[in-house]
Amino acid sequence: MQTPEILYEDDQILVCHKPAGVPVQTKKIGTQDMESILKNYLFIHSSHHAGHKPPYLAVIHRLDQPVSGILVFARTPAAAKNLNQQLQNDQFEKYYQAVVCGVLPDSGTLTDYLVKDGRTNTSRICSKNTPGAKKAVLSYEILETSEVTGLSVVQIHLGTGRHHQIRVQMAGAGAPLWGDNKYNPEFVNKRGYFPIALRAFRLSFCHPTTGKRMEFEVPCNWEQLETKADWNGEYKK
Repeated sequence: MQTPEILYEDDQILVCHKPAGVPVQTKKIGTQDMESILKNYLFIHSSHHAGHKPPYLAVIHRLDQPVSGILVFARTPAAAKNLNQQLQNDQFEKYYQAVVCGVLPDSGTLTDYLVKDGRTNTSRICSKNTPGAKKAVLSYEILETSEVTGLSVVQIHLGTGRHHQIRVQMAGAGAPLWGDNKYNPEFVNKRGYFPIALRAFRLSFCHPTTGKRMEFEVPCNWEQLETKADWNGEYKK
């Protein structure tokens, strides 16, 4: 069993760092997901687990399987209700870092309408009047650019939470994410597995019981990231 990276836990919530390649939830037999990994962790570390039913753990938000980053789970129904209300009322602050291929202005806001295709598990930019269209907003800032590779490190703040939002909007702006085999033409036909160069590196919300504002952050060292991107030269093979 994989050992989860726990950033914080108490009797109401559990905050962890999800690695790239692990789904938040899955129905595939034999595939571990964060929900089952964390439930096993809580069960094993409970001092009174013998003979007891599995611990309660509710998924509040998700990250795509090839994306790494911070997630918060609820450990009680009351905490789940509160966190879901915060999420619906835009009280969660989500910041990401990504490595993109292409040229963007130094900073900006992207506003689009997206529609999801459940058959292909993809989304696309569409017109406002398209059936099922949902407004998607994000702001970004270029942190660093490599003149050698043409890659840029971008910090992104989500204003909405849509399916594959960052991946679709950045690709639509002409700067698709490194390693994205759904929306970056350079990777669509590449063989092998490429974790997307996207990390949910900062998350902020209010504790469901105390109301205290909580913020968590994980480092983004793209030179050592498992994407194999060589920041100082060509792509590593």
